[in-house]
Amino acid sequence: MLTVKMLRAMPPRTVFATGVVQEPRLYKDGPVRWVAIRGGVEDWAIYYHHATYPIELVAQEGDKCFTRSVIREFVPCNDAAYARYRF
Repeated sequence: MLTVKMLRAMPPRTVFATGVVQEPRLYKDGPVRWVAIRGGVEDWAIYYHHATYPIELVAQEGDKCFTRSVIREFVPCNDAAYARYRF
């Protein structure tokens, strides 16, 4: 479970979780690759793109996830860490 303490311990731009899933709430026509990445000020976000994209490209050019239920499913976190999600 992600905590603020864990976020503080990570260097900025650290990819700390990733996966490939079929997720129609994000994209209906196939699987997506997603990455959770720590930001520059102890915040974080999830980005996604087609499953064929490499992790580095998804982190740089992917679409940001704004679906709250998906965020907490992909990265289980406590409320304090969730409050640091960069919407």
